[in-house]
Amino acid sequence: MKIFLDTANLESIKKFNDMGLLDGITTNPSLMSKEGGNPKDAMEEITKIIQGDVSLEVVSTDYSGMLEEGKRLREYGDNVVVKVPMTPDGLKACKSFSSQGIPVNVTLIFSANQALLAAKSGAKYVSPFIGRLDDIGQDGMNLIKEIKEIFSNYTFETQILVASVRHPLHVIDAAKIGADVVTLPPGVLDKMLQHPLTKIGLDNFLADWEKLKQKNPDTKI
Repeated sequence: MKIFLDTANLESIKKFNDMGLLDGITTNPSLMSKEGGNPKDAMEEITKIIQGDVSLEVVSTDYSGMLEEGKRLREYGDNVVVKVPMTPDGLKACKSFSSQGIPVNVTLIFSANQALLAAKSGAKYVSPFIGRLDDIGQDGMNLIKEIKEIFSNYTFETQILVASVRHPLHVIDAAKIGADVVTLPPGVLDKMLQHPLTKIGLDNFLADWEKLKQKNPDTKI
């Protein structure tokens, strides 16, 4: 399963990319606004740091505006995936982009019907928002199961990109189902790195090594 980072924070992107963990990036206007600064500079830098797909989102809601913005976003790099909303105009734009060989991520997916239609329009990725479904009392992970089952019945090349991930268990559940990608906030990826027993074990190893060095001062590794 691929791991994307859901952020526009350059420090976090560099941190996790240096570990070899990142297969791509997803961004949106809210994430850009959170970081402040010039979004053009941020998008240019992100596409240079990351070799994999970088989803950059349009802000227009009409078809012609999406086409214009999407073409400008692609100028940031060949790894840019144009992100459009799950709307009639969004699907029309998706069809147009995909017919030109421009990859598209259809976002704000909340039903299997929407995912099916986005795939039919030629989307490279569909982004179901599982956390937001959980927030209103629905089972977000069940949506991933439904989409996976539907896509496996046919020849869709569209990848399931699990979004709105709130905690590490979401990642494990998505991996068990066989989702293609999860996109994570930096805080969730940080939690995945940690386990209390890892820290305890490392502390014990280091303490024992210090004892050994006291008896053998010249000892080195």
